[in-house]
Amino acid sequence: MLIKRRTKTQARAPNDLRIAIVAARFNASLTDALLGSALETLSQAGVTRINTVRVPGSYEIPVVVMRLARSRRYHAIIALGVILQGRTSHAEHIAVACAIHLQRIAIETGVPVIHQVLTPRNVRDARARVRLRGVEAAQAALEMSRLMRALDC
Repeated sequence: MLIKRRTKTQARAPNDLRIAIVAARFNASLTDALLGSALETLSQAGVTRINTVRVPGSYEIPVVVMRLARSRRYHAIIALGVILQGRTSHAEHIAVACAIHLQRIAIETGVPVIHQVLTPRNVRDARARVRLRGVEAAQAALEMSRLMRALDC
């Protein structure tokens, strides 16, 4: 009989693990797919304490992530959004601002912030990536939560 062993990211989560997800509503069909795969992955890992917050767009993600991180109620926060590239530099400005602020929040608060605000060229490229990226975001949140707990010991 072949027994599959769980990898570190597949191992069951501690019962008290709390994860927050901040997801943009803009490009809803794409962000909903990111969110769905992240929630499914967390659920499969045994995480029951998940707080999902929806914001209008990716530009609004960092301010809510900061509020949640400062609350100290979460072991990790996942940021989900899709910024489609257009003909102007507007999308690039939003993406850069979002990335810089999410990293700053993680460093300043010590709460892991998992950045999955995607910047695909078009909807087709986005559809090809959203499911996997949601799974990867959840796996990274689980791994970082465990790592930060281990460092606190």
